[in-house]
Amino acid sequence: MKELIYTTIDGHASDFQSISTYIGQNPELGHEEYLAADRLTKELESHGFQVERGVLDIPTSFIAVYDSGKPGPTVAFLAEYDALPELGHACGHHLICMMSIGAAVGLKSVLDEIGGVIRVYGTPAEETKGAKVPMSKAGLFDDVDFALMAHPYYTYERSGESLALDAIQFEYFGKAAHAAASPYEGVNALDAVLLLFSSINALRQQLRSDVRIHGVITEGGKAANIIPDYAVAQFYVRSSTRAYTDEVVTKVLKCAEGAALQTGCTLQTSNYEYSYDELNTNETLSAVFNRNLEAFGITEDQIQSGKDHGSLDLGNVSLHCPTIHPYMKVIDERHLLHTPEFRDGAMRQQALDAMIFTAKMLAVTAYDVMTHPELLLEIKEEFQRSITNAKS
Repeated sequence: MKELIYTTIDGHASDFQSISTYIGQNPELGHEEYLAADRLTKELESHGFQVERGVLDIPTSFIAVYDSGKPGPTVAFLAEYDALPELGHACGHHLICMMSIGAAVGLKSVLDEIGGVIRVYGTPAEETKGAKVPMSKAGLFDDVDFALMAHPYYTYERSGESLALDAIQFEYFGKAAHAAASPYEGVNALDAVLLLFSSINALRQQLRSDVRIHGVITEGGKAANIIPDYAVAQFYVRSSTRAYTDEVVTKVLKCAEGAALQTGCTLQTSNYEYSYDELNTNETLSAVFNRNLEAFGITEDQIQSGKDHGSLDLGNVSLHCPTIHPYMKVIDERHLLHTPEFRDGAMRQQALDAMIFTAKMLAVTAYDVMTHPELLLEIKEEFQRSITNAKS
């Protein structure tokens, strides 16, 4: 049956690569991926999947389902297809979406025999307001037995960790005045933002080493001779767990309040993007994926340990069902994500071929789990333990 999966994916490889290239050449920002969503959903429908578009009123989201009609597990393949501002597909999402769709099509070729359900989740805007967050909150993964996706990279990495994240905006409201003639009449909102940065820098000494706090000033005044009456800063606050991220956010908010008190400004805070939870990798499921890699000659010493590459909205999914997020080698050069060099490398034929290989690995990993009930039970037991430990 694995040979049938491989043959099916190979039989559609040129179409899958064409769609990936099209999405790569037509990058769209998060929640604006209309071209990509249209191509992806039509492709899934052509393979017999039932597609629901605009899930949770998110226009470019979708869920595609193929139900064998026989009892069996439900597997989710997750597709991302948003691009980065100015850089385009420098994170390789044009590959990710077709890795998952290729895997779903391959697995479908044997599903009527083994039983179960395949779902492909089209999840817009991973780079900003990731759709996996509201999907998780709405319970759309609660009946999924396990979820799979893979990420392109310059090397192989086991599914590892990601950082929980909050995106916080700080708005300070002051009072304008002539900066030379009557500065004493003003209340300087920019001073409040600068004090906020200084306070956060002082705070770092008392934080764990896994914490990342980084921000920008998006509004700092209109002219040098006017006391700024409005200033805005946006920060990402991250750590290895949701619980500690919440603690750090509380400390950062106190820094912000202190800056307002010192300057006489009023403060308004908000979340300008969704909060992401940490990735809870299911090690049992990860081991199944790695064994399939090894069957193709990718030795254990070629697969690096999982690293922290920032934050993923997949983290929210991983708290609702067993999940993995391995990294797959698609280029030879050591180019990091979110760079023009990686973007360009991920458009080459080598990367497109690696995309097809990854689709095969995802598909046969799902096949292994769906045809071995004892393995699925072990995966679920590990998941329950990890969730219990996280809550405690």
